[in-house]
Amino acid sequence: MQHVLARVRAFDATRPWLWDGAVTATWTVAALVDATGGWRTTAQDPSVPSWLVVATTLALVLPLHLRRRRPVGALAAMACGALVSTVSGAFLQSAYLQAIPLFHIALNRPPRGLLWSTALLATPLAAGAVRFRTDAWNQHLAPALWAYALVALLGIAVRSRRDERAQEVRLAAAAERTRIAREMHDIIGHNLSVITGLADGGRYAAAKSPERAVQALDAIGTTSRQALAELRRLLGVLREDEEESADRAPQPGLADLPALIDGVRSAGLRVHADLSEAPRPLAPGAELTVYRVAQEALTNTLKHAGEGAEARVTLTYAPEDLTLTVTDTGRGRSGSTDRGPSDPPPRQPRPAGQGLTGMRERAALYDGTLECGPLPAGGGWRVRLRLPLEDTPS
Repeated sequence: MQHVLARVRAFDATRPWLWDGAVTATWTVAALVDATGGWRTTAQDPSVPSWLVVATTLALVLPLHLRRRRPVGALAAMACGALVSTVSGAFLQSAYLQAIPLFHIALNRPPRGLLWSTALLATPLAAGAVRFRTDAWNQHLAPALWAYALVALLGIAVRSRRDERAQEVRLAAAAERTRIAREMHDIIGHNLSVITGLADGGRYAAAKSPERAVQALDAIGTTSRQALAELRRLLGVLREDEEESADRAPQPGLADLPALIDGVRSAGLRVHADLSEAPRPLAPGAELTVYRVAQEALTNTLKHAGEGAEARVTLTYAPEDLTLTVTDTGRGRSGSTDRGPSDPPPRQPRPAGQGLTGMRERAALYDGTLECGPLPAGGGWRVRLRLPLEDTPS
C-alpha cells in the first residue's frame, strides 16, 4: 500500500493539473445538479433566478482548481459566491465546498492564514444571519461554523503529524551523519597514525637497513589500500543512485582485532594481546563498538605515548558483560626542558577530542560504560570498555 501511495504522490507531483482538474470537474457536476433542483434545501428561495443560481454555483466550484497552489485566493473567490448565495436566499449546499481550501490553508499556510480564512467565511454567514433572522442560527449558521471548525482542526492535526514525521527524518539524517563522521574519524585517524609510524620507521631504517625500509613502504601501501577500501564502503551508503552496487562487505568485528593489532605492531608499537573467545555470538553493532574502541585507543597510543611505549590489549568475558582493556606505558612525546638526559619525559595529558567522545557515544549506545584516564602509578594510560552481553541491540 505504501508503495502504491508513493507512486500516486509521484504521479501527482509531476502532473498536478490532472488531479486538480478531475476534482474540480467532479464537484462542478455535483454542484450543477444541486443548482438545477436535484438537491434543493428547505431554506432555498424558489424565486431566485436560475441564471443567478448557476452563476453562483460556478463561482463556488471553479476556484477549487487553485485550492492547492493558492488556497487563500480560491477561498476568497468562493466566499464571494457564498455571499451571493446567502444574501439572495439560494442557500446552495455547494457553499460548504469552502471547507476544501480551508483544509489546505490549515495544512500548508502559516497560522495567520486561518485568521484571514475566518474573516472570509464569517462574512457570508453574518450576512445571512442579518438577512434571514428567523431560524438562521439553527438551520444554517451553527452547522456551517461547526463544519468549518472541524475541517480546520483536521488540517492542523494532519499538519502536526506531517511535521512530526519530517522532524523524525531530520533527526535520523543527523544521527546518520554523526555516525558516518565518527566512522570516518576512526578509519582516517587510525590508518594515518599507522602510516606515519611506518614512514618514520622507514626513514630511520633507510640508511642502515634498506630491506626494512622496503618492508615499511609495503606496509604503508597495504594500510593505505585498506583505508581506501573502508572509506569506499562507508561513503557508498551516501550514493542513493548506486544503492544496489554499494559494497556490502561487513563492518569489522572481534575477528578483525588480531589484524588490527598486527597493523599497529608494523607501525613500531609493541603490543601484547590477550583476547578471549566470545562465549556466544554478539550483535554486529556490539562487535563494531569493541573494534572501534580498541582501534581508537591504539591510535592514541601511537600518537601520544612517545618512543619506547608498549601497549596491552585484553578482552575478557563475564557471565553478564565483556570487558576490553587497553593500557600503555607511554609518558608522552614532549616534556619540560629542565629534566636530566636520563630522565623519562613527563606524561602529557591526552586531548579529549572527537575520538574519546566517539568512544563514549558508542558505549552508551549499547548500554555500556567507558573509562579513560592515566594509570595510578608509573605512568601510562588506560581505556576500559564494558558492554552487557544480554539484550544487546542488533
